[in-house]
Amino acid sequence: MPKIRRPSHAHSWYTGEGDVLDAEISKWKAAVTPLPGLPARAIIGPHAGYSYCGHVMAHAYAHINPANFTRVFLLGPSHHVFSRKCLLSSQTHYETPLGSMEIDQEVYAALRATGKFDSMTQDVDEDEHSLELHTPYILHTMRGQPFKLVPIMVGALTTEAEAAYGALLGPHLDDPRNLFVVSSDFCHWGTRFSYTYVNKEQGAIWESIKWLDEMGMKIIESAEPAQFAAYLETYKNTICGRHPIGVFLNMLQHSKLRHRISFTQYDQSSKCTSPAHSSVSYASAVVTVE
Repeated sequence: MPKIRRPSHAHSWYTGEGDVLDAEISKWKAAVTPLPGLPARAIIGPHAGYSYCGHVMAHAYAHINPANFTRVFLLGPSHHVFSRKCLLSSQTHYETPLGSMEIDQEVYAALRATGKFDSMTQDVDEDEHSLELHTPYILHTMRGQPFKLVPIMVGALTTEAEAAYGALLGPHLDDPRNLFVVSSDFCHWGTRFSYTYVNKEQGAIWESIKWLDEMGMKIIESAEPAQFAAYLETYKNTICGRHPIGVFLNMLQHSKLRHRISFTQYDQSSKCTSPAHSSVSYASAVVTVE
């Protein structure tokens, strides 16, 4: 009997009407001019409401050739549940307004056998938007190709745990049938996020935020997990997917292949010019094999 994770954020974070959602994603992806080079083997993309970041997500997904893949790993942070581990879904399928995706139980069994993963209850799974917001884009992109999903909620890991999970998951990068999707927004700025760092040398507040995010993006492109950890320690940038990104950067250290990370798009929900303002930043990146 299938156990279904329902699209609990449809009709609020994005439209729940399948035809409308399909048309929106198609429009955003059609507006992207893909970068030259090999198709993506992994992407980084945001997970806010589509009215804010749907166009940014397209700059990652437009670089995917669905014919290359039979499995999609989806790594996203936990916003509501504290854990020092990574967690797997207790469901068998993820439902979206565009259709359903089956979870790869064979991969799940291998991951559970390591003893390093806990399980999400259905309520915890459905409360978390960082995974769900990517599922319509994944299904839209992979439509027509048989594939299975491997959703992983990444907890509040230490740098040592990020390295351990990176070592565990890294070999999966060597299988050309596997696509990795890393879910993360960037700076959450404002008193409501308890983060108001400003470098006044950069100009307006929004320009300081952009400067800070772009510094982080360049460090992520260097693929050096220790440098990313040092950046976060220094600036405390509120990148909500910092732990999934940290795991992924450590995965790269355990792959036999050489990868290149290239950020393709950046935007902010609003341009802050006053301490009373707030914003969230969004960025997309494409990871290719050199």
